[in-house]
Amino acid sequence: MLQREILLCGSLAVLLLSTAPGLITPGLIAPALAEDSKTSLFKIVTVKDEIVIGLSTDELMALGGSDASAVAHALAQKGDMAVWQYNVHRGANGELQQAPTAKIGLIANSSLRVEPYTTPYAIVPHQ
Repeated sequence: MLQREILLCGSLAVLLLSTAPGLITPGLIAPALAEDSKTSLFKIVTVKDEIVIGLSTDELMALGGSDASAVAHALAQKGDMAVWQYNVHRGANGELQQAPTAKIGLIANSSLRVEPYTTPYAIVPHQ
């Protein structure tokens, strides 16, 4: 039953992506971008939780695109990916910022959805 639900969710995501490139769900805007670093943020929704990851422009181009569809497709094709997890932290100047906290591994079979992620905070690029 769970496999059928996952298949239906995947089919729905493909349908949405084919009708609205760059968007996973209606109402979401383009992924957050770091002005200087060109880091894009995405939310990965799993069975247990949600995490925010950041990918540089070079990493996205290596995946074959710059939107959530490219990330989801690459994850499905490769089966797993190493990415930087991002969280909100205080910068040296005391302001909140979205910063990389750990290099993590994503596994395709536990990831249900990839969405663009927006943030009001400055995005710190990863190395």
